[in-house]
Amino acid sequence: MPAKLLMIGDGPERVYCEQLCRDLKVCDDVRFLGKQEMIEEILSVCDLFFMPSETESFGLAALEAMACQVPVISTNSGGMPELNVQGVTGYLSNVGDIDDMAKNSVDLLLNEEKLLQFKKNALAHAATFDIDKIRPMYERLYEQCFEAQEIK
Repeated sequence: MPAKLLMIGDGPERVYCEQLCRDLKVCDDVRFLGKQEMIEEILSVCDLFFMPSETESFGLAALEAMACQVPVISTNSGGMPELNVQGVTGYLSNVGDIDDMAKNSVDLLLNEEKLLQFKKNALAHAATFDIDKIRPMYERLYEQCFEAQEIK
């Protein structure tokens, strides 16, 4: 299956990944884009978003991808299961299980109907994290904390 991998960011693993790309002779299919300002323009042409993190508190980058209708292939670490709904907005795998991540990716890419449904699901789920929905929840929580403090 023809594909291109876009590596975004300048994290500590970039040098290792670039060398691995050269060693495997796959540099024609991998693009190292570095830090990007207008990420939504890049995400708009993507079919999948990968987040193979060992630890991830929330996954804001994955949420941005979902808001651009891009299904997420991620690990099940940290807050990712709350964000990426297994079999609905993407797939979750155990940390380090790249074989499962690859299997899930191929499954989606070879099933256009499922891919389109996951894209719609990703956008809909991302909308549940909209600031206008989340802010009131935090405000209520803070108010409850202040009220509880006043009672003491």
